Amino acid sequence: MSVMRNLVVCTAALAVALSQPALAGDAGDPAQSCDGSTGEMVDCLGAKIARWDKRMTIAYQEALKNAASPLQHDQLRTAQRLWIQYRDANCLYYGMGEGTIARVDAAECMRSMTEARARELEGLGHQ
Repeated sequence: MSVMRNLVVCTAALAVALSQPALAGDAGDPAQSCDGSTGEMVDCLGAKIARWDKRMTIAYQEALKNAASPLQHDQLRTAQRLWIQYRDANCLYYGMGEGTIARVDAAECMRSMTEARARELEGLGHQ
């Protein structure tokens, strides 16, 4: 039962982190460090996740539009859906860790994985 409770709590924490607006000092600089209290770090990372998610979505839509065939289009859609499931499950693992640092670890996982996928999809347009 406690595993299910942890799963629900971690999923909720990630949802909150993703829904937070950017902090005043986080004016879009992706290199800015997310220092401060646990809450401030999670909020800052949430803002970065939102920006990378937007870039990923734009690159994904562009890649779908530029697919060489309907089969390639469908395969990209399948891959993206599976990738999102993997990212969410992988980062949830970190969120289920001990202590408040688990929230930061989960948010950093979401940020780094989303950034990597956004860059990968953006690179598809340069092939």
